[in-house]
Amino acid sequence: MAVVDIPGSKSITARALFLAAAADGVTTLTRPLRSDDTEGFAEGLTRLGYRVGRTPDTWHVDGRPQGPAATEADVYCRDGATTARFLPTLAAAGHGTYRFDASAQMRRRPLAPLTNALRDLGVDLRHEEAEGHHPLRIAAAGVEGGDVVLDAGQSSQYLTALLLLGPLTRKGLRITVTELVSAPYVEITLAMMRAFGADVRRDGDVFVVEPGGYRATTYAVEPDASTASYFFAAAAVTGREVTVPGLGEGALQGDLGFVDVLRRMGARVEVGPGGTTVTGTGELRGLTVNMRDISDTMPTLAAIAPFASGPVRIEDVANTRVKECDRLEACAENLRRLGIRVETGPDWIEIHPGTPVATAPVTTYGDHRVVMSFAVTGLRAPGLSFDDPGCVRKTFPGFHEAFAAWAAV
Repeated sequence: MAVVDIPGSKSITARALFLAAAADGVTTLTRPLRSDDTEGFAEGLTRLGYRVGRTPDTWHVDGRPQGPAATEADVYCRDGATTARFLPTLAAAGHGTYRFDASAQMRRRPLAPLTNALRDLGVDLRHEEAEGHHPLRIAAAGVEGGDVVLDAGQSSQYLTALLLLGPLTRKGLRITVTELVSAPYVEITLAMMRAFGADVRRDGDVFVVEPGGYRATTYAVEPDASTASYFFAAAAVTGREVTVPGLGEGALQGDLGFVDVLRRMGARVEVGPGGTTVTGTGELRGLTVNMRDISDTMPTLAAIAPFASGPVRIEDVANTRVKECDRLEACAENLRRLGIRVETGPDWIEIHPGTPVATAPVTTYGDHRVVMSFAVTGLRAPGLSFDDPGCVRKTFPGFHEAFAAWAAV
């Protein structure tokens, strides 16, 4: 049995950094993810005037309930969607003038539902170039709060950003959501807000957040479930076994639900209090699966789908088209280059059984999840390579070494 130590969750680390910055006191984060995205988030906090102390396994953040210490700042969000969406929302609760920009890749990703909601709440916010995209400028004077309507059908991060803002407003927030994708990520947000002392509740499509701020705490970051999916998939494809400790019963992350997909396909799965084990059985059945709530693992399933005994159809994943790249088309195009028959629609992809043959490098589009997913395909497609293998630094800089070490056991 191979045990793999997965780095901390990107989603949880980003939320924890926001909460720590907003809390009253010094928060200690244990085992946070260290990657380009999270380092960019921490750097952004520093630019805003927060004090962030970093050692290899522990980060300390001096919270400022009143908002950023800097009254002027220019923040570069790199490729990080959480950074680019959460930090402007945090800054809006303070007092000052703040400019936010991001990489060309992040500039292409939509922001309008969140920034429109912030404007509805009275935030003085201006997009400098394309409406609904970075760069943007905020003249912050605190947020009164009140009622707001939000469409989170493209990304649950819009809702998370507003929820995190709620306790920092003067009157609290009442958010009515018209559409919502990746709902388990919102449950992560609610659980973490409560861990930092917030009063938040949900009644159907309405979320109510009371004012009152956050209190500092010590918070342990659990392993990243999306990253674990590549190792779980690898075990299912090769007939081997892998255990990820620290990610089991009671895990916050909905992406652990990916192992239930593998179970339906024929793998053996054990989810216990101390971790999760997946064992390949030599059988991988085709299936139809709705992945709306775990769409970050769609590329992982697409990458192993050719090895199933029947077609694999993945549905309700339109939001994967507005990630770091159009992931649905990226998976389809790369599988076709490997000789696999694939059909796609606006929100679905269907992949037929076949033997992938590596004739050209996988086109990554600078997307870390494309690389890590097709690394699993490469276990049964000798010679598979990538045009930009290094883009895994966004979430898991040591991925290739860790994956090769597991494969060699």
